[in-house]
Amino acid sequence: MKNQEIARILYQIADLLEIKGVEFKPRAYRKAAQNIEGLSVDIEDLYREGKLESIPGVGKNIAKKIEEYIKTGKVKKLEELKEEIPVDIESLMEVEGLGPKMIKTLYEKLGVKNLDDLERVAKERRIRRLKGFGEKTELKILEGIEIARRRQHRFILGYALPEANRIIETLKPYVKKISMAGSIRRRKETIGDVDILAVAEDAERVMDLFTEMKEVEKILARGSTKSSVRLHGGMQVDLRVVAEESFGSALQYFTGSKEHNIELRKIAIKKGYKLNEYGLFKGEERIAGEKEEDVYKALGMQWIPPEMRENRGEVELALQRKLPEIVEYEDVKGDLQMHTKWSDGANTIEEMVQEARKLGHKFIAITDHVGSLKIAGGMDEEKIAEQAREIEKVREKYDDIYIFHGVEANIMKDGSIDVGKEVLKNVDVVLASIHSAFRMEEKEMTARLLKAMDNEYVDIIAHPTCRIIQKREPIKVDMEKVMEKAKENDIVMEINAYPERLDLNDLNVKMAVEYGVKLSIGTDAHAKEHLRFYDLGTAVARRGWATKKDVINTYDVDKLKRMFEK
Repeated sequence: MKNQEIARILYQIADLLEIKGVEFKPRAYRKAAQNIEGLSVDIEDLYREGKLESIPGVGKNIAKKIEEYIKTGKVKKLEELKEEIPVDIESLMEVEGLGPKMIKTLYEKLGVKNLDDLERVAKERRIRRLKGFGEKTELKILEGIEIARRRQHRFILGYALPEANRIIETLKPYVKKISMAGSIRRRKETIGDVDILAVAEDAERVMDLFTEMKEVEKILARGSTKSSVRLHGGMQVDLRVVAEESFGSALQYFTGSKEHNIELRKIAIKKGYKLNEYGLFKGEERIAGEKEEDVYKALGMQWIPPEMRENRGEVELALQRKLPEIVEYEDVKGDLQMHTKWSDGANTIEEMVQEARKLGHKFIAITDHVGSLKIAGGMDEEKIAEQAREIEKVREKYDDIYIFHGVEANIMKDGSIDVGKEVLKNVDVVLASIHSAFRMEEKEMTARLLKAMDNEYVDIIAHPTCRIIQKREPIKVDMEKVMEKAKENDIVMEINAYPERLDLNDLNVKMAVEYGVKLSIGTDAHAKEHLRFYDLGTAVARRGWATKKDVINTYDVDKLKRMFEK
């Protein structure tokens, strides 16, 4: 699939157009790119079916560029922009705080074209001399460069997972067993590469199929039992075919984490065993290996879900048979954050409802932007009332799903909510979130959040740390104080399931569980295709050891209604 490549190209065009000072078009390109990232189907299939313009935000102009890339591997418009503005826009945009306008200034005034140039002029203290920058900005840029370099060549889970699933579906008819392994099986938020294990009677045929897939850009290695390829978009995938009697132990070994595996090997040694990817051995005798569950059982432990294998105490609890029963993917019954055409979404309320029904949801919350966030189409009081009437009409059409009428309100710099109480008390659920002034010091940012949480109408704090993976670091906030306030005021903390957010992250989820704070999962969908991301939120909940009772998306509709009526 070339979805991610094409989205990346459109983002680059948007950034370069913004550097040029072109109005409106950059936003259109970004909206199209965002929706292409979230597609659950191959964009090349849509092209062959003549359906490119069915993608929200893709009109004739952008569709032509997508067609051009599919046919030629290039987009003339991007090449022209790169000649006109010869900067490595992709790597520079990875530096937190750097936007197109700042990049333009750095290029024009200091000749900055890439990360190396940026690092050099920052270390020479030349950035601070520019109007509108200063010493503080220069230091932030240096810090951002270091972070950007660390995260290069890592891929966001939500975009890597569909690629890995498609490969597994392609190979499944030709193997006896197959599974992801490594960090993607543990559902880490970013991954370095994809590991796949399989058992097959004809390993050579499986390797041929694997290396000849249309997704493959380059074969990195081809062997009889192990091959590596690079996909279009740059992600590496490794496939190993193992003996059936070793599949379970290989799956355990290659899933990791390294620290988790070290603890298991220590236990094996204490029992007089040897544990490796081929099996659990007592002397020369293999006593477990075909099934992963048998390896853990033979070590005197409960089987540990892959998401928990980070050496955070799970091994000790498994030995005591006291692992928490973490929330299952099928426990989640609905989605508690999404946006429609009423603010900055691409679909109507009814289209979102129809898609949610296909996913088996029993409820959703429509939570369009309100108040001062005009760039996101923030609704005023009159619009909110109109939307309420439309939601009521849609409710009457569907009796198998309940629609909560919610809003996403802004937490202002002083902690106030930018919508009046009369509006807030008339909707079912209120999400409050920070959308500006991300660089406040910890003390002030914490006070800001705590004040917002004292608002009697706020039910959920959305994307609480405001991070965007690989683009923006989390806000500085005393999370312990936030959790204390959440517990005190019965505020729910969101796990935002959008691939680039996953916010709260797994560590903060674990903290919430320890404080007894309830969690919600919201996809933050801005198009119906994004609704499928809810499983990513469940994965984060599982990595944070959340149980079914900790996640309000597992509740039935009546229980949720009572909860939101507090």
